[in-house]
Amino acid sequence: MPSTARENLANQAPSHVEDMSIHQDSLPRAVRDKPFAWLLLITGIIGWLASGALVLEKLEVLKDPNHVTVCDVNPWVSCGAVMQTPQSSVFGFPNMFIGIVAFAVIITTAMGILAGAKYSRGYWLGLQAGVTLGFAFVVWLWSQALYAIHVLCPFCMVVWAAMIPLFVWVTIRNVTHGVIKAPPAVSKLLGESGWIIVALLYVAVIATIFFAFIHIFAGSTA
Repeated sequence: MPSTARENLANQAPSHVEDMSIHQDSLPRAVRDKPFAWLLLITGIIGWLASGALVLEKLEVLKDPNHVTVCDVNPWVSCGAVMQTPQSSVFGFPNMFIGIVAFAVIITTAMGILAGAKYSRGYWLGLQAGVTLGFAFVVWLWSQALYAIHVLCPFCMVVWAAMIPLFVWVTIRNVTHGVIKAPPAVSKLLGESGWIIVALLYVAVIATIFFAFIHIFAGSTA
């Protein structure tokens, strides 16, 4: 009887975990387990290191308001200037602490996949929600930097750069694996267009920065 109970439990367990083994060969390479895990790991580490650098600089600024951060280049490119604004502490504490925790989750998820872990659909939906909220927050911070503060933070821009492929590929991964329901044609199109979407978003960010600071690039003080 105990062995029968164990067999029944074993038969039921896979229903709680997403089984992707059958579909791996038919999926775009970037959303297969190992390549996707490496993408998560790389973007997670880049975002975590940038957030960590911001935390260290923020602690120095808190100790000494006159501290010059390593990315204080000029009046328009300055982490220190951005840290003094209300937008840098939207929730009552420095934004970079969110990045430290959030990117640590991404890194942990990647390491789990590389170790052979299979996550449930609920986990992927939770990760999708977190990445989507993070991307929306980054877009808002980007708009504030360009059109309200008028100062760029280099380490913040590294976080932006990490969030773009992270958001795009987590979304595409969840669509192509059926976590987010979509017509097969849409799933196929997204799977084939992932890096194009990432490139277009990078171009859009660069273009908005250029036009927001065009007077700087043109050598005008107006």
